Amino acid sequence: MKTGVFFYSTYGHMFEMAKAAVEGARRAGAEVELFRIPEVIPEETLKQIGAWDAQQSFADVRQATVEDLRWPDASIFAVPTRYGNMPGQFRNFFDQAGALWQEGATVGKVAAVMSGSGTQHGGQETTILTTQITLMHLGYVIVGLPYTYPGHYNTDAINGVTPYGASTVTGPQGGRLPSEVELEGARFHAEHASKIAGKLFD
Repeated sequence: MKTGVFFYSTYGHMFEMAKAAVEGARRAGAEVELFRIPEVIPEETLKQIGAWDAQQSFADVRQATVEDLRWPDASIFAVPTRYGNMPGQFRNFFDQAGALWQEGATVGKVAAVMSGSGTQHGGQETTILTTQITLMHLGYVIVGLPYTYPGHYNTDAINGVTPYGASTVTGPQGGRLPSEVELEGARFHAEHASKIAGKLFD
């Protein structure tokens, strides 16, 4: 099976989750491609908010177009939170998928969503759920992060693991990188989604 991992990241947190998802999909035996959702914020603004340098660390990752959604059997979307919803970069991306929607090009394919926010209850779950609404319009079969992932039961530290999808907590200033529980959640989620795609497209 083929798995595409699509991410948008301002400061690098979702890039780390996306890389973990790539690892997880490969654990399932999938052929994997990593895609970067195009930035829409001007370079000068990115520099003003301190994001320009962080984004250079993944600037060489292939930039996605909606045509890239045709290729994978499973698509993993690493979507950061903006006020409990997807950021404009992802909205702009999906809003270009009208032709694929008309064709039914993604109907029956598998999708999983992971997210992240600045605080423990900062909107990861609503971002995942509202992104899933868009994906259901495109005909995707939605796969969450089941409770067979033991990280769900970890109460020793803050973690962003949810049954709707893997996620991370970045801290209010963005200084917290994804924990191993969160990264393994991303691996497990992508592995699980890829295995399901393998069953559907065997």
